Amino acid sequence: MAQAARSQHGLLSFLDTDGKPHPVENTFAAATIVLGVVAFVTAMFHDLHLISSWTGLVGIVTGARGQFISATTAERFVLIIGLGAAAMGFFLGMAHGGLFGGVLG
Repeated sequence: MAQAARSQHGLLSFLDTDGKPHPVENTFAAATIVLGVVAFVTAMFHDLHLISSWTGLVGIVTGARGQFISATTAERFVLIIGLGAAAMGFFLGMAHGGLFGGVLG
């Protein structure tokens, strides 16, 4: 019954499946999922290629760093979902105009 006595303290505490708090790892997971969703949604619009490509690139870097420091399987699961969404947003943003399309040059 040790599981019943465990208390939930944070918004992302469901990622702490080992019972220890991981605030840095959870922050990387949350940032990656948010950046991935923004990149994926904005990639559906051709005019928003700057937002989708930059948020996708930052989401890929954030997710890769989060994978290096992740401590639990739940964190890795969220990171992979966010990485996939960020990569799709990044690649579609690059196809629609790229990181600097129309701004430089």
